[in-house]
Amino acid sequence: MEVKFRRLAETCRLLLFDLDGTLLCSDKRITERTLQALGRYREKGMMIGVSTSRGERNAVSFTDELRPDILIASGGALIKYRSEYIYRAEFSAERTRQMIAAARTICGVDCEITIDTIDSHYWNYKTDPKEQYRSWGDSIYTDFRDFGQSALKMCVEIFDERQAQRLAELLDDCDCIRFSDGYWYKFTRKGVTKEAAIRKACAACGIGVEEVTAFGDDYADIGMLRLCGRGIAMGNALDEVKEAADLVIGSNDEDGIAVYLESLLEGWES
Repeated sequence: MEVKFRRLAETCRLLLFDLDGTLLCSDKRITERTLQALGRYREKGMMIGVSTSRGERNAVSFTDELRPDILIASGGALIKYRSEYIYRAEFSAERTRQMIAAARTICGVDCEITIDTIDSHYWNYKTDPKEQYRSWGDSIYTDFRDFGQSALKMCVEIFDERQAQRLAELLDDCDCIRFSDGYWYKFTRKGVTKEAAIRKACAACGIGVEEVTAFGDDYADIGMLRLCGRGIAMGNALDEVKEAADLVIGSNDEDGIAVYLESLLEGWES
């Protein structure tokens, strides 16, 4: 185990975590054990990063705890290095209106939609998301009929896969991917993915992608696990994610990340 940690220490400068299903338990919290393990790595000079499909406002309760050196939000459409925004990939306000109209035309006028902007998260859910998860942040309700802001990301709940395919074909300037925990599809600008954002973030902080150890569980994480020097899937991850990873660890509800990081540290510190 000592050898394994020394290899990690020699080859890794950034630990990068997806949030939901990875760093977060099913009840949407980061355990104290995990926070303590990350603190020990930070003391040894490792950078800590977050790569999430959540918008920045929806992740703030966790980023306040973590104080990440790198934040990749909205599925790669927004990158922050320390306190500075270094990249954002927005649709124009007009294009955002067209995307919303296309979703409502294909999926029905009552389809549920969310939009991330630089400052806010907008939704038209039938159930207030803040009633389900207090960590959801300061989300804003809108019916999207007169929406006039530029979007980083649009998500649409689509129950019919054929409708999802039609919408993806119509929005051919978008990168589209499905989330596994429901029927939600993410639309960002073409080429805007977590892995593309990692390349930009690494360039900004002067490290190589081979010096990143990434953790994930869902479809949107497959590319980043393949890209990074070490890709680690959670025990609760999709089979496709596990196949793309170099290693599978315990689940997000079993302190999988903390157990893995602690085991390496114990061998190195003994």
